[in-house]
Amino acid sequence: MVLAASGGTRRLTLQNLHTGESLTTAYWEQGCYDSDALGAVARLCRDFRTGEVHPIDCNLLDLVHALGRAVGGGKPVQLISAYRSPKSNAKLAAKSSGVAKRSLHMQGKAFDIRIPGVSARDIYKAALGLKGGGAGLYAKSNFVHVDTGRVRRWVG
Repeated sequence: MVLAASGGTRRLTLQNLHTGESLTTAYWEQGCYDSDALGAVARLCRDFRTGEVHPIDCNLLDLVHALGRAVGGGKPVQLISAYRSPKSNAKLAAKSSGVAKRSLHMQGKAFDIRIPGVSARDIYKAALGLKGGGAGLYAKSNFVHVDTGRVRRWVG
């Protein structure tokens, strides 16, 4: 995956669709990740079912930043699913075959996203091109799964 040079600033605007909360933050500045910004991202991305907060993988933030630049031009990234506690994930997996029992959501390494005004198919194609991890297209539900696991693709 190609990212901007190590200098500069990386910003994200994230919207948690379950809690209604939004955050605009510069999580990377002058060659370093900002720990306060990473903490704020983790709080925003908490498991909305349990309230549990977990660190979000910096590589995932970089992937979403690059993806947003590729298709959204700085538009907010809407989070349908971010961190999931093992308890929440187990409940979801018991109800749906589409939920992985060892989901990377439980490690803070996966997001299910939308970008307003950009089709899920276009987000998916851009994610495939970045080769930053897994990408899944859920066209009927209008979202894309991105993660920092091994590079793979699927359509759900």
